[in-house]
Amino acid sequence: MSIVSLLGIKVLNNPAKFTDSYEFEITFECLEPLQNDLEWKLTYVGSSRSLEHDQELDSILVGPVPVGVNKFVFSADPPSAELIPASELISVTVILLSCSYDGKEFVRVGYYVNNEYDSEELRENPPVKVQVDHIVRNILAEKPRVTRFNIVWDNDNENEMYPPEQPNVDEEEDEEEEEEEEEDEGEDEDEEDEEDAVLAEEEENDEANDDDDDEEEDEEDEDEDENGEIDLEAEDDEEDLDDEEEAEEEEIEEEETKQPSKHNIQTENNDQSIKKQKIDSEKPDIIDQQDMPLTPKDETTNV
Repeated sequence: MSIVSLLGIKVLNNPAKFTDSYEFEITFECLEPLQNDLEWKLTYVGSSRSLEHDQELDSILVGPVPVGVNKFVFSADPPSAELIPASELISVTVILLSCSYDGKEFVRVGYYVNNEYDSEELRENPPVKVQVDHIVRNILAEKPRVTRFNIVWDNDNENEMYPPEQPNVDEEEDEEEEEEEEEDEGEDEDEEDEEDAVLAEEEENDEANDDDDDEEEDEEDEDEDENGEIDLEAEDDEEDLDDEEEAEEEEIEEEETKQPSKHNIQTENNDQSIKKQKIDSEKPDIIDQQDMPLTPKDETTNV
């Protein structure tokens, strides 16, 4: 906890010429009596590229500081234009107002400062050589950047903030680290053993699967061979049946070819018998015709 708290800063002469001094009205509060004075300091940042051009404009000691709210005016001289690069005289820069106690900084306030010529003609047509007398500055007092730091005050126990060194602590830490490393190594070894066991099981399973696949392939080959033999036997049986059927068909055709010839012979004999019967039948008719008496027509013819 900070014993001194910054309550506010008021920029008194702003805007002002570049050669005018800086004036700040500072208000702060002190919660406890201080054994030493407060040091206030104002710094001008001459270049954004290098710290070599920074200028400490002024510093003052304030004390003894009573408990309660305190106010004072801090004045500082302007910066030396000869120590600032000419290219950065007409530009935007920064001023830093800081406070320290017992050589330790606990608060810092930064302001942006805009430096430019006081006339529009010079702003539009800047001279080759910078005319410092015509430069005006404008501090952006409405937008300060405040940074606070924790320090050790009079009544603070440094041992509370920075505990004393304890003996054998480093050795105990080293032993704990070694034990942790050993545990980590043991865990790594166990993990490696588990991984090896898993890999071995996977290899065994792969080998078993390969054996099963080989057995299945052998069985499939045997089944294919048996099926091939069965198919061949079936084909042989079918061929034998086809041969037998063809032989039977040939025998039937031979018998059929023989039977028609006998039938023809019988038909011829029948035809001959029929012809003979016709002849025999005709002959009796003629004989009967001779024995018959003459008709009247025949009698007339004979007369």
